[in-house]
This record gives sequence, structure tokens and C-alpha cells, in this order.
Amino acid sequence: MNIEEFREYCLSLPSTSEALPFDETSLVFKVGRKMFALTVLEGPFWINLKCDPAKAIELREQYQAVRPGYHMNKKHWNTIEVDGSVSNALIRQWTKESYELVIKGMTRKERESINR
Repeated sequence: MNIEEFREYCLSLPSTSEALPFDETSLVFKVGRKMFALTVLEGPFWINLKCDPAKAIELREQYQAVRPGYHMNKKHWNTIEVDGSVSNALIRQWTKESYELVIKGMTRKERESINR
């Protein structure tokens, strides 16, 4: 998977938008107003995704390319180095899980505003 394929997948999820809120290279994907994925446009390709805390630890133990979230709450976020050692299908699955976790944490009113 490359950054364009990742971007296309994220934008295919309902009510997803992209922005560069921090600087010109940190690309953020949001559902509604909440971030569910972050990557950078320059340098090695990596992705930050939200994750259930117990599963986050499990994934870090199982995959060398998965580490605690870079510049994020390390309990709730993982950084995935996209180096080919994790399948594209798993990256899409984890991205969708991150998206769903963010929606789950929204208020009822926010959830109802998501076009799913």
C-alpha cells in the first residue's frame, strides 16, 4: 500500500475529510470533527491509528512494524510502519476499526450527523 491508496481508502469511509492542521506535511483524516488517522506526506510512510488499548498491546507484540503511537496517546494509538510486513487488508481493517472507535466515542448527536 502506498500513501495514495491509503488516502483513497480513508476518503471512501462515510463523512471522512482530510486536512493539514499541524503543518504542511502531517495529513489528518477525520470523521466528523474527530481524527481517526494521521500520516505524513514526506519521508518513510507510516500511519497513526486509534486502537482499543488491549488490542494495541497485542498488535505491538505480534507485528514488528506496529509501535506505540508517535506523538499520540500511546495507550490508544498505534503507529504502523508501512513497509510491506503488514498486509494491505490488515491496514484497511485497522483503519476501519480506528474510524469505528472514533464514531463510538462521539455523542449521540454527533453520531447521528454521520452519513453512514
